[in-house]
Amino acid sequence: MSKAYDEMHLDAETLRPHYASYAQWLASTPEEIIARKREEADLAFHRVGITFAVYGEEAGKERLIPFDIVPRIIPSHEWQVMAAGLKQRVKALNAFLHDIYHDQEILKAGRIPKEQVLGNELFRKEMVGVDLPCQVYAHIAGIDLVRAGKGEYYVLEDNLRTPSGVSYMLEDRKMMMRLFPELFSRQAIAPVEHYPDLLLENLRAVAPDHIPEPTVVVLTPGQFNSAYFEHAFLAQQMGVELVEGSDLFVAEDGVFMRTTQGRKRVDVIYRRIDDDYLDPLAFKKDSVLGVPGLFSAYRKGQVTLANAVGTGIADDKAMYIHVPEMIRFYCGEEPILSNVPTWELAKPDDLKYVLEHLPELVVKEVHGSGGYGMLVGPTASKEEIRLFRDKIVANPSNYIAQPTLSLSTCPTFVESGVAPRHIDLRPFVLSGKDVTLVPGGLTRVALKEGSLVVNSSQGGGTKDTWVLEN
Repeated sequence: MSKAYDEMHLDAETLRPHYASYAQWLASTPEEIIARKREEADLAFHRVGITFAVYGEEAGKERLIPFDIVPRIIPSHEWQVMAAGLKQRVKALNAFLHDIYHDQEILKAGRIPKEQVLGNELFRKEMVGVDLPCQVYAHIAGIDLVRAGKGEYYVLEDNLRTPSGVSYMLEDRKMMMRLFPELFSRQAIAPVEHYPDLLLENLRAVAPDHIPEPTVVVLTPGQFNSAYFEHAFLAQQMGVELVEGSDLFVAEDGVFMRTTQGRKRVDVIYRRIDDDYLDPLAFKKDSVLGVPGLFSAYRKGQVTLANAVGTGIADDKAMYIHVPEMIRFYCGEEPILSNVPTWELAKPDDLKYVLEHLPELVVKEVHGSGGYGMLVGPTASKEEIRLFRDKIVANPSNYIAQPTLSLSTCPTFVESGVAPRHIDLRPFVLSGKDVTLVPGGLTRVALKEGSLVVNSSQGGGTKDTWVLEN
């Protein structure tokens, strides 16, 4: 691996200009004050209930996601390029989704192998020919960005099904403003707190055409879901109802909510439930999380689901490889943001190379998420590599591989003091009548020394992300 890019320092003696004001404050603030503020942050997060359930651990056990008070700072000119690249990418992904469920022009043109799309288990045949408002499928996209050794940004993956983490972005900012108001008076930091208003505006914009004042709800699987805090938080921030499947029913092709005043029509559902569990009549028959008849009402244009059924095909890692080609095909432009170089293990030459270089590479399942189902070669034991090799050989098309990027580091408070830790960034891109995003996103930090896995389910933490306005 190459040497990691340091977000704060040019070298041991020199700060990057956009960190100068923060570094000056940090150097002049007594350690005991910072320690006290960190404790205050932990207590406040506990009190608000900002926790994360980890599947596989004992039932009901929830963890506090560690919050670090050293912000990740991005200068204005960098953000402008990044934002343009994110909008371009999400426009192309939405165009791709509309195309493959309609005319399939990109497949007819041979730009993406037909079998990789139509034979993919995430391609929903039920969505073929279904027209959606504004032709938007991924209303909320979480695009993961990493920064490599020379400071160049790469897109690591596209999260288009039910991307999570935006509540931590908002709460981290609220916490920093509460603990350190003096930092925000020193420099102009772009706001993020209007995200819930922007989200609601985008969701209302994609309501079925004939609805003047659409009713929006957030559909959650319930309080035992790992991201339940976020579901409740976003509903509360948007001023809309948080519902479970049992609160909704379908009648006369419409979707209704049970309320104390009787039934109320629902026009847009921001769902945080996977496709398979949305409707037991259309998908998993034993699902108790969904709403019987929902998919039929959806196909008839009586309700909008965000994100759309069938978006999973576009965030599958086998499709990630083709996003640059999607941008060229649908936008007629070169990609502003690059993909990480990727080997397709379904290709014999790629497979041969990867098997010969496993200890140097990161290998991921094409349908995997959350840091699970992957091998980080440089940190894996010989036995882990051997077992993973067997899995790859048994089903090569189930995996992709990438070089082990040395993710950029940002100073982070750890037990031994302030030390560099690897980070990534998840901006949230919203699509309605337009494509919009708030400046910044969720910065996740790998708290274990040397670790490249930033996921909260794997022990990662979060930081506030500051985009400077000038």
